Amino acid sequence: MSQPNFVAAQSRADAVEEVPLDGIAQRISTAISMGMLSVGERLPPELELANQFGVAVATLRKALARLRAQGIVETRRGRNGGTFIVQTPFPSDQTLQQELRHSSIVALRDFFDEHAAVSGMAATLAAERLEPGSHTRLAEFAFATREARTSREKSMADSRFHFEIAVLSQSPRLLAAEQRLHSELSPFLWSEGICRVPAQQAFSEHVAISMAIEQRQPDESYRLAVAHVARNREFIMEAKFRLERLGEAAEA
Repeated sequence: MSQPNFVAAQSRADAVEEVPLDGIAQRISTAISMGMLSVGERLPPELELANQFGVAVATLRKALARLRAQGIVETRRGRNGGTFIVQTPFPSDQTLQQELRHSSIVALRDFFDEHAAVSGMAATLAAERLEPGSHTRLAEFAFATREARTSREKSMADSRFHFEIAVLSQSPRLLAAEQRLHSELSPFLWSEGICRVPAQQAFSEHVAISMAIEQRQPDESYRLAVAHVARNREFIMEAKFRLERLGEAAEA
């Protein structure tokens, strides 16, 4: 069974052997569903994309073939050809449940350790580097998460909030890391078949983080961001244990 994308914590050196085909296709799909890649956009050349994922070009081509079969991308020939995104996907509850059920506790813990480090430092730098008297869009994105209706809308709004913090940190590396981590995690958090984080709780935590950053309190921003990741970890862990119990009951 393939490990879920958001818990696959492996080095680039090992990636060619370790990253499963399903994982590559899922990562591309998730990036599209989170708005990191848009409908109509052309994907990077195959060699560049393969290097980004740390896989052989042949493996990447198989993943793209899978996405073509799902109608998510299409490949066009000619001078202005390439592989283009033609549809926005969102992982099904069944897919997410299967991935979470077969993830390991060690991989989950490692993922959230990294996420806490990235989110905590992004919030710290955002508070330190915000110009006095500046206003951000963090409150706007916090309200968007609360007001969104569908799982996909909530997932996208939640991601935008965290991406904005990373933008305010003025660190391109932290932004890239936050995009990667949150795009992998967010569908699980907002899936009705997994855990569906209470929107009011997410809103309250987002507002608290926003206030700490806008009041230029780096220590408090760090504390709140790390605590937010820790609560997300609890939601995911509880969901995993529940799915395992249901699986055991079904097999009994």
